[in-house]
Amino acid sequence: MKRAVILIGLLAAFPAAAQEVNKPTPETGKKPSEILAMIEQRPGFDRLEEMSWEDEGYYEIVYHTTDKARVEVNIDPMGKAVEHR
Repeated sequence: MKRAVILIGLLAAFPAAAQEVNKPTPETGKKPSEILAMIEQRPGFDRLEEMSWEDEGYYEIVYHTTDKARVEVNIDPMGKAVEHR
């Protein structure tokens, strides 16, 4: 019985550990300057307000457009947009 409880506990913990291992990091993706260059190519881009790394695995970027709109986007280290978590 003890073996079954231990085995169930290990199986329950493994997916969480696997997610941590597979979590994207800035070191495994594009350089921040490359991500920013992609953002600067967006239509109407005017100026960057903020770019920061979030522990959830994405860059949070805030910028302004030429028509004065404030845009917030989340980009993973590979340069793909992600939904806010």
